[in-house]
Amino acid sequence: MENTSSSPLRWLPALAMMVAIFSFSSIPASNMPDFGAYDFLVKKSGHAIGYAMLGLSYFYALPQRLNSGYRWLTALMMVVLFALSDEFHQSFVQGRTSSLRDVMIDSVSAAVFVAVAAIYSSNSRSSSSS
Repeated sequence: MENTSSSPLRWLPALAMMVAIFSFSSIPASNMPDFGAYDFLVKKSGHAIGYAMLGLSYFYALPQRLNSGYRWLTALMMVVLFALSDEFHQSFVQGRTSSLRDVMIDSVSAAVFVAVAAIYSSNSRSSSSS
């Protein structure tokens, strides 16, 4: 039986999140919805949630034989690099701009959620003998 902890299929959630984020970043500003007084909050919350999910999917995809601290750091670095590349991509989309503030929002939310996953992961080592 194949070892599922190192299966390439574990990367599918991360790939799906990267495609989703790239797709949302490709929407021209004129086609973006306006949430009125809550526009800033809704859009920055979208950043936070999307990148938290991306960080968690990276953490999940990395080999479980690695310690959770190393997986946390690696997932976080991958998020930061993707966030930087996505902001660069966004600078070419009509009416959109790139923002280091968005990279910070993305990175901090991913760091927090992946830290929780790392703590949970390190505290839930199973001693199953099957």
